[in-house]
Amino acid sequence: MTRPGFSIILIYALILGLAAFALQWLEYRFFMQSISTELYIVVLATLFVSLGIWVGHRLTAKEKAKAFERNGPALKSLGISNRELEVLEAMAQGQSNKEMARTLGISPNTIKTHVAHLFEKLAVDRRMLAIEKARSLHLIP
Repeated sequence: MTRPGFSIILIYALILGLAAFALQWLEYRFFMQSISTELYIVVLATLFVSLGIWVGHRLTAKEKAKAFERNGPALKSLGISNRELEVLEAMAQGQSNKEMARTLGISPNTIKTHVAHLFEKLAVDRRMLAIEKARSLHLIP
């Protein structure tokens, strides 16, 4: 069983082998005498860096980020209201009760009530546990 990048590595090895053969075929010593050593080193370094970048780019897996899909059935089964969901999202952003109250335009006591209901519905007793459980159920991103 071959890995996905194995063929690219074989191509890379083949190119390196062909480059070595070409250097020998073009009489390496002739080039060293007619072209300055610094220029020769710069050209070879540029070729190998370019080849390395190309191979690295080809071997690097690119995952497309999936859009967040809220778990609607879980919201319904837990009985979480839209306002409680907004409070939960604000909690996940690290906002305090006062900040959430200002953001949502409600009193801090109402925030406390929503948080207590969320704790009860999610069967947790701390904010971090509520956030972790909500994320695991795909209620919040």
